[in-house]
Amino acid sequence: MNFAHCRHLLLVCCMAALTACGFHLRGVAEPAFKSVHIEQHGASTIARNLQRTLQGSGVQVLPAPQGAEMHLELSDEQTRRNILSLSGDGRVREYELVYQVTVRLRQDGEALWSAPRTVESRRDYSYDDLQRLAKETEEARLYNDMRSEAVREIMRQLSALRSGRPGAAH
Repeated sequence: MNFAHCRHLLLVCCMAALTACGFHLRGVAEPAFKSVHIEQHGASTIARNLQRTLQGSGVQVLPAPQGAEMHLELSDEQTRRNILSLSGDGRVREYELVYQVTVRLRQDGEALWSAPRTVESRRDYSYDDLQRLAKETEEARLYNDMRSEAVREIMRQLSALRSGRPGAAH
């Protein structure tokens, strides 16, 4: 048997092993509810992204709380830029970007909200004053990536609610 056949056989064996163990690509899990109302207190940017993702998962996003099976509150959306390192002449060389949003959940018919949970993402990036425009574009892209990551984390929390309690997602 030649090398190409061995490589092909090895690839088929690996795929069979992955399939046998139940491996599948990670996707957005479906929440256990069909309708949601999103309350946004200072978190409008992520609210739009989350609304699109929920609708793509087959969940109806209602403009008012009446009739919603789940109530989701987004608040305190914040972005920060911390200096990580300076050059010898005092110029910033590296920043840490931080994105945070606070999430609370309440199922319809329940009086109490879940405990607030902070979803946070961090990214480091190098900075150069000579490439200011490119670095500002990179920073905006990193913040967008962090918002997308936060939406995925919130969707994971929502999919964990199958037990029927908002506090079930830990």
